[in-house]
Amino acid sequence: MTMAIIGELIKRAIDVTGYISNDPLPAKAQRNVLLHLLDNAKHTAFGKVYHFEAILASDDPVKAFQQAVPIYDYDKLYAAWWHYLREGHQNVTWPGGQRYFALSSGTTTNSKAIPVTDDMLDAVKRSGIQQIMSLKNFDLPGDFFERQIMMLGSSTALTSNGEFLEGEISGISAANIPLWFRQFYKPGARIAATKNWDERVRKIAKYAPRWDIGSMTGIPSWSELLLKEIIRYNKADTIHDIWPNLQVYTSGGVAFEPYRKSFETLVAKPLTYIDTYLASEGYLATQKRPDTQSMALIVDNGVFFEFVPFTEENMDEQGCVRQDAEVLTLEDAQPNVQYVLLISTVAGAWRYMIGDTVMITDIDRAEIIITGRTKHFLNVVGEQLSVHQMNTAMKRLGEQFDAEVLEFTVAAVRKGENYINKWYLGTNKAMEPATVTSFLDRELAGNNKNYQVARNKALKGVEVEIVPADVFYQWSKATKKMGGQAKIPRVMKEEEFREFEAFVENLSRV
Repeated sequence: MTMAIIGELIKRAIDVTGYISNDPLPAKAQRNVLLHLLDNAKHTAFGKVYHFEAILASDDPVKAFQQAVPIYDYDKLYAAWWHYLREGHQNVTWPGGQRYFALSSGTTTNSKAIPVTDDMLDAVKRSGIQQIMSLKNFDLPGDFFERQIMMLGSSTALTSNGEFLEGEISGISAANIPLWFRQFYKPGARIAATKNWDERVRKIAKYAPRWDIGSMTGIPSWSELLLKEIIRYNKADTIHDIWPNLQVYTSGGVAFEPYRKSFETLVAKPLTYIDTYLASEGYLATQKRPDTQSMALIVDNGVFFEFVPFTEENMDEQGCVRQDAEVLTLEDAQPNVQYVLLISTVAGAWRYMIGDTVMITDIDRAEIIITGRTKHFLNVVGEQLSVHQMNTAMKRLGEQFDAEVLEFTVAAVRKGENYINKWYLGTNKAMEPATVTSFLDRELAGNNKNYQVARNKALKGVEVEIVPADVFYQWSKATKKMGGQAKIPRVMKEEEFREFEAFVENLSRV
């Protein structure tokens, strides 16, 4: 079947079914998802310990579930349950055995190996179809659906570990794409299996002119590096000299807005930007309409969401949700409040703290924005700075100084007997650190009362170092966090920050 025929079928399906009209009522859909999860897992070891059959028979299964099942973070769930899967046991937290583990980039803990079940892979595929169907709302031409899709993820050459395979979720997903989709998918199976990031990028740059790419997906920082290499290798001015039909860029995992200005220097035509929320634990949300930067939670596809108000009394000293914390369902959550996200999934995660904080922007549409990470929330001396607030400050800083702040990281570090916030900003332009420091300090204080109070008490200073953005990518390469799902940590603990600082200093001497 040719791409044109498949593309036409997709377009017709979208035209006939639409998408917005088919969106389920979020609260009803979520209740049905939870009942489905409980029913499927009732005979697993986890389901028996927490009496899923009794929960299903209760008058209020949602409330009974919340009362019976404790809140887990990765370390607790792995120690109590998931380690059995890696030892070859079956029917532990989800029916059956285990074929895949997704290895995280380690932004919340040193490393995570998260079960990816066949049911989760099916759910990811269905969520991808939901995203494709929602493209109706972005007013794209019919021939867009005949173009190829560049999916920049991690290597599809998964590592065998006994009875299961390991890799990053983007690599696992790409290794399991449907047969009908493979003729759309680039860079193709052979190049995607290349383990070395630099080598994979070189191969993509070489073969890029042969492909008719209509859309591209990937983490912004690595996508930008790829586009620059394609342009350099082929001696082009912009990516549209190579891919004239590129119309859509789909970001995932981190906020795209800080990268927009630099990204748009690489294109000759306007792009449609779409945000998605694909984590190692599942495909959680996707942007379904063009007039917002929010993403709609995928409420009817194997993931049950819960929301914990991100307040001091709900969190312990390790940054984990307390067992007695207030927990809300989507039905009871409120807009414009920061929540810690809990998920229960068809991969056997139960009341699992994924590590992200979110804010609901539209209750009726179940739309959210990601505001940060529970452990990437700067609050050592009462600053209470979220990554969302930091991104906003970086956007304002870039506008003020006509610069592009492509990467940044910050830590609360000791200076003498006091704490200061020290920042490293990766930019494309030389700036005076003292002037930038003064502006950033005022911007944060003006938009965050807690930060303003901290600056008058325990937070005794702010320092900013300006470095080329490439420094961050070299650090990622040196720490083997290059490409794929790897993300630059926006907030570091002091020990890790000192190591990063030493790397930067050593780099400057070379």
